[in-house]
Amino acid sequence: MSLIEWIKIAERMPNLQRSLIVKFVLVGSLNTAFSYCVFASLVYLGLAYAVANFAALLLGLAFSFRTQGAWVFRNRDKRLWLRFTVCWAAIFVFNIGCIAALMHAGLDVYLAGAVALMPSTIMSYFVQKFLVFGSPRRRLGVTTRS
Repeated sequence: MSLIEWIKIAERMPNLQRSLIVKFVLVGSLNTAFSYCVFASLVYLGLAYAVANFAALLLGLAFSFRTQGAWVFRNRDKRLWLRFTVCWAAIFVFNIGCIAALMHAGLDVYLAGAVALMPSTIMSYFVQKFLVFGSPRRRLGVTTRS
């Protein structure tokens, strides 16, 4: 899909949805950059890519839970930590699978780790939006009448 097609899709989105995606991308970019630096540094130091990726995931989880939950999805409920962690375990397995497949296709571990970020990020957005931090109604503070 070209950049122009992505822009056209974004223009059709309601402002709230665009704002949510922009916030997710900004916070996620910072977390991703941090996590990738940890990953690359640990691989450089000799750790296996799966171990390095797991360490980067653990260090990024606490930051991501707080910032994505509070700032992006407007949900500060600390009780969601377990759900968040379980969902991230699934994202981790998906990410490792992507890295392994890319390495099998001939990419080196550094490039494979970088390329795997995009599908993992997309998966992360939808998992957090729908499975972790809940419905749009709760996120916006809308309550239902009993």
